[in-house]
Amino acid sequence: MNKLDKEYQMLLEYILGNGVEKKDRTGTGTLSVFGTQIRHKMSDGFPLLTTKKMFFKGIVTELLWFLRGDTNIKYLVDNDCHIWDGDAYKNYEKRYYKEIFNYETGSHNRLMSLDEFILNIKTDDEFAKKWGELGPVYGKQWRRWDTKQFESLNDGNFGHKYKDVPIDQIANLINDLKTNPDSRRLMVNAWNVGELDQMVLPPCHFSFQCYSHEEEGKRYLSLAWNQRSCDVGLGIPFNIASYGLLLEIIAKEVGMIPYELIGNLGDCHIYNNHIDGLKEQLTREPYPLPKICLDYREGEYNKDLTDLTPDDFVLFDYQSHSSIKLPLSN
Repeated sequence: MNKLDKEYQMLLEYILGNGVEKKDRTGTGTLSVFGTQIRHKMSDGFPLLTTKKMFFKGIVTELLWFLRGDTNIKYLVDNDCHIWDGDAYKNYEKRYYKEIFNYETGSHNRLMSLDEFILNIKTDDEFAKKWGELGPVYGKQWRRWDTKQFESLNDGNFGHKYKDVPIDQIANLINDLKTNPDSRRLMVNAWNVGELDQMVLPPCHFSFQCYSHEEEGKRYLSLAWNQRSCDVGLGIPFNIASYGLLLEIIAKEVGMIPYELIGNLGDCHIYNNHIDGLKEQLTREPYPLPKICLDYREGEYNKDLTDLTPDDFVLFDYQSHSSIKLPLSN
């Protein structure tokens, strides 16, 4: 039985029935509740909702983008994943009038449309390098959290200096799971308070924790992620599958069996312009959950996490209802 879709539908019903009206930064308006949880046993199937068709390749692409430590949308655009387009374009609009000025005419050049902007990201590497950058978002914090480390001069003087030492939280997590699987410090954090103002959007899902336990000589791995801002109609189905995939990837890296996925959700909201579509989703009966195969560690075919591609992940037996178009609020 597919309990995940049912649990998700119960969350929709709860927000629609009990949510309070709240304003939001996009100006769209929401119904909101605070503090819920989603739990899923990975043995029940891969956690990809079936009550609407999900864009699995986009989910995989964004997660691989995080694991690469990338913060520029070019990789996403090149792989036909456009979920960050609006944030990059909004940042371009904001910076445009400050940075693009025609001194000959004393006026600004024409602002590109979103379609033109994305085409330039795809075809012009220099343009993409400048305008596709989102700041120190998820990938930067997961793979290169900046720290300062004391370094003595050792030259007979009393002076000292600090050197930059980036921390690879993902590599550390994998190493800790291999060497100390019962640790209570198996954490990865994206909420870097010193760099929030440099990000186009502060992290919505801001940290996750792993938990390993042993049963009958086998090691099982669970993952719980924490999310401050939860777009329940559009974002949460994506987040559930993304962290389910991350759990599968980490478990494969450390030779454990994926066990339980848990989402700790803060401000859970439904945008006003999503209500009709989600009411339609509530009428749909779930299909059985699909299965997933990760084959990049088979024989000589052995890839590093930063070299993975969406083709390395194969989804089996995915049945779903038709997609439901919900607008993205930026």
